[in-house]
Amino acid sequence: MEDTRNAFLIAGALLSALAAALHVGCIVFGAPWYRFFGAGERMAQMAIAGNWYPTVVTAAIAFVLAMWSLYALSGAGVIRALPLLRLALCGITAIYLLRGLVIVPLVVLGKSTPFWWWSSMICLLIGSVHLAGLSQVWARL
Repeated sequence: MEDTRNAFLIAGALLSALAAALHVGCIVFGAPWYRFFGAGERMAQMAIAGNWYPTVVTAAIAFVLAMWSLYALSGAGVIRALPLLRLALCGITAIYLLRGLVIVPLVVLGKSTPFWWWSSMICLLIGSVHLAGLSQVWARL
């Protein structure tokens, strides 16, 4: 019996789930986490002040990342096929890769920061993992 699950998309799902969990951690642990993960001092100060904005924005990002994790699991064959699976996986992969490539114009313009470097590299990694998995399962989607 052959296992038809795709390891790359499973890895992509785990990486998206980890990113979602870290965003939830920012909501739970507040300003120090916002600062550590590069959200900026403004977000940290709003969190300290009890402003709703950091919580809502971060929760929305966490929700999207969690959905992306489910779509990767679906494409990997771990859970049932979700609606618009092929389109969603193409979009998710493209967004991760494009977000990762944001570093290029920032470097050219001399506006790159350590946050932009490491977050871009993480997005390029996750996007590449998704692309490898997507290319392997394309025919059965």
